[in-house]
Amino acid sequence: MNAIYCGPAPLPQEIWGSWNFDPILLLALVGLGVTLRREPAGIAAVALLFLAFVSPLCALSSALFSARVVHHVILIVGAAPLLALVTKHRVRGGVALPFAVSTIILWLWHHPVAYDLALSNVAVYWLMQLSLLGSAIWFWKAVYTAEVSPVERFLFVLFSFAQMGMLGAVLTFAPTALYAAHSIAPFDWGLTPLRDQQLGGLIMWVPAGVPYAAIAALLARCSWGRLREDMACRTGS
Repeated sequence: MNAIYCGPAPLPQEIWGSWNFDPILLLALVGLGVTLRREPAGIAAVALLFLAFVSPLCALSSALFSARVVHHVILIVGAAPLLALVTKHRVRGGVALPFAVSTIILWLWHHPVAYDLALSNVAVYWLMQLSLLGSAIWFWKAVYTAEVSPVERFLFVLFSFAQMGMLGAVLTFAPTALYAAHSIAPFDWGLTPLRDQQLGGLIMWVPAGVPYAAIAALLARCSWGRLREDMACRTGS
């Protein structure tokens, strides 16, 4: 199991041929797609998982930390909120616990020791991916279904983006490159390891805010729609 799941870091001229055709992964994605075939959000989530794990992005994330950040953003604020929409159960309690757990998991996996281990061991790699995705689904499901006020939902979405932005800032302003897994390959892509890390931090800090803003806007719109319906019912009664 001591291997890089997505394969060794590819050279730029090799990237478009670096697809991941792991049969177990493909069967899992096909099975998930069949299960969610009647759910547009579910199909969109499967497409994002295909992008993250099958497309050349998987191989590129072996080379560049910045590509790994894109991979994780796709899981946490792409596939996870979509999968949370199509799961049937409701989350009991509030949003605080799922938020805390998902935040701790994200930060722990970006500790250099844990990160480098995940990129050198297939079992730990999948533990990283499944814990990031699973905790994010729990968080977004809580945002959607927990019995809390619309303001609290919005605030926890803001808090989630803020903690990711803080992690991005730590990585952006770190004086040295932190990850041994990306100590050589970035040079092949015209980057130093530190510049690659800084780029990854900036992606967490700025572009990752776009899906958070979109989800917050949708939540606000839905909450406003429910408020208008309640007011209409009270006026009509």
